[in-house]
Amino acid sequence: MAGSLPTQSVGGRSFGRAAEDDFQRLSFTGSGSEYFGIWIVNILLTIITLGIYSAWAKVRRNRYFYGNTILLGRGFEYHARGGQILVGRLIVFAYLVIYNVTLTFVPLVGLGLGLLMLCFVPWLVARGLRFSARVTSYRNVRFDFAGRAGGAFLAFIVGPVLAALTLGILTPLASRWSYRYIGNNLRYGQKAFSTNPALGEIYRSWALSAAILVLGLLIVGFVVFLVTSLVGGLTDDVDVASLGSHLSAIVLIALGYVLVLAIFGVAALIYGAGVRNVAWSAATFDGRHRLLSDLSRLRYTGIALSNFVVTIVTLGLMRPWAAVRMARYVNDHTGIRFEDDVGEIFSQIDQEGSAVGAEFMDIEGFDFGF
Repeated sequence: MAGSLPTQSVGGRSFGRAAEDDFQRLSFTGSGSEYFGIWIVNILLTIITLGIYSAWAKVRRNRYFYGNTILLGRGFEYHARGGQILVGRLIVFAYLVIYNVTLTFVPLVGLGLGLLMLCFVPWLVARGLRFSARVTSYRNVRFDFAGRAGGAFLAFIVGPVLAALTLGILTPLASRWSYRYIGNNLRYGQKAFSTNPALGEIYRSWALSAAILVLGLLIVGFVVFLVTSLVGGLTDDVDVASLGSHLSAIVLIALGYVLVLAIFGVAALIYGAGVRNVAWSAATFDGRHRLLSDLSRLRYTGIALSNFVVTIVTLGLMRPWAAVRMARYVNDHTGIRFEDDVGEIFSQIDQEGSAVGAEFMDIEGFDFGF
């Protein structure tokens, strides 16, 4: 179990040093060097097979990360097969090919297929989440997901649209819908998870990200205006001024684009870490056992950004190290507090069994990649 931390507030609850010690922390035991061997083989075989092997690459990657995610001395397991993932991808790929062909030659039919696809997205999302849950197990007991397409439509279609139409103001509401949809429909064996994150707590996380976003965009706009004015003022020759203006405009547009993306990235990372803390710390398992997430938003953002820079500078070769580094940090700051004897809890779960069989070959056994 990770060391205790100073008193802090997570998800509206205060966790002191003693309270922290009550939580069983996850840990990650993998290493960058081990994962590099898996990663490089996955990359090479995916290239050689023109992307077909990517389905089996996903299985190998997930089995490594799940197996090295440890709770109470036991790792998680990932049971999906590459064929299941490939079939799901081929179904979606075939539909997209048909859609693009018909959109080109028979636009009205293509438009109808596009609208039909939009209607099917919530169903595909629900089936994808169910697949991911059912191929995951802990202590030989499978997870399950009971969500339906209607909930997915609200969480992943209506929510993002409202967030976009309100310029991000309703993003916390959309986040709450998505976390509630996933958290309240997740099962482990016959036991259910539940979460009801406070909207006010999510808005507090959103406020910091919104402030960073607005301030960053104002700074970028001011710098672009200042540099443009200086370049125009320092050049008297008309031809030189015209050439200089064009060059400076190109440079400023490129730099401004990068800075805007960076600002949005930082704001999104800080917001994501804050919302995760709120939603996980408001969650319970079997109505009694409380979950915890206490990520430092600045530390999480720093790790993500430095991982990105290192990956770019090394042309992707340090990607395995970056992935392991992030997994280790997130697991170290995730935990669960069991209210009763742990052995008795898992013995009861083992006796009840799971509603999910070891094999399921119907349409729910395919990963559609959503």
